[in-house]
Amino acid sequence: MKPYILAALTVLSLAAASPSLAARDAHHHGHSPVSASLQLNAGKKWETDAPLRTAMGEIRQSMASSLHAIHENKMSAKSYDGLAKQVEGAVGQIVASCKLPPAADAQLHIIVADLLAGAEQMAGKVKEVKRVNGAVKVIGALDNYGKYFDDAGFRPIEH
Repeated sequence: MKPYILAALTVLSLAAASPSLAARDAHHHGHSPVSASLQLNAGKKWETDAPLRTAMGEIRQSMASSLHAIHENKMSAKSYDGLAKQVEGAVGQIVASCKLPPAADAQLHIIVADLLAGAEQMAGKVKEVKRVNGAVKVIGALDNYGKYFDDAGFRPIEH
């Protein structure tokens, strides 16, 4: 994992350890740092692999199935906690299965950071932020995944 991304993810997780922390740390494999803004690969979407597509599809499905309750402000703290755990678990799968080339990997880390930040907010670990804002952050990360990564089966969440 890129050192600056690893540092950011570590800071995000200091409030409370999660199962994905070990997976994120295990992902560190010495890539050099790159720009922290999403960009296309010479005008094209970045390549993906099967584990990434599967995990992102799982996150998308979890968020889409909760969208009505989120919009209606009917998600309980327990439901947000469960949703956060689903996101963290899928991110752990992504990190453990990383096989992307370094440039695509660097772009993916930006999305992963947003997914994890959103999950922490949904879990109530960021006291000054409402849980719903975490859901919005995760949905934004999913939107960015669809815009910047080549996953023909992935559909953005209509919201």
